[in-house]
Amino acid sequence: MNFCSACGASVTFRIPAGDTLPRHVCDQCETIHYENPKVVVGCIPEWGDQVLLCKRAIEPRHGFWTLPAGFLENGETAAQGAARETLEEAEARVDVGPLYTFYNLPHISQIYLIFRGRLLDLNFGPGVESLEVRLFREDEIPWQDLAFRTVAETLRHYFADRAQGTFDFHIGDIPPVS
Repeated sequence: MNFCSACGASVTFRIPAGDTLPRHVCDQCETIHYENPKVVVGCIPEWGDQVLLCKRAIEPRHGFWTLPAGFLENGETAAQGAARETLEEAEARVDVGPLYTFYNLPHISQIYLIFRGRLLDLNFGPGVESLEVRLFREDEIPWQDLAFRTVAETLRHYFADRAQGTFDFHIGDIPPVS
């Protein structure tokens, strides 16, 4: 950040009075510009014993499979964001259920909130960010072609929980790839 979004003056990266971390601070109006983690929301769209996955048409991880998910927008709840992302990426309508996984990715300043969701019908197809959208049974999941570790971990938990007949809430940290 080079300029203040409040007044247009230059900013300096420093620790403001009363704070403990460096921030972009306006040299003129003293506005502190906080940078906080991005929130990614999505869901596991379920239909019977299958889940809906999307093949990404965008970077990062173009051509790899993922759950429908994306950045939470201002003014929406996490569940609303998960439903919106599912509609945008898979043209699918879902009844968003309980929060299922929560992952911290501090190395890229993101947190992931993935809900369980029930497809309302089989009217789905690729949105502008997807090359392909389809339902997978557990034995059909393209594990080697999943886009993100958050998706792989969520699906591992999901199928293990489904086999046990109970769905628990899962929370964890995803470290950087070494």
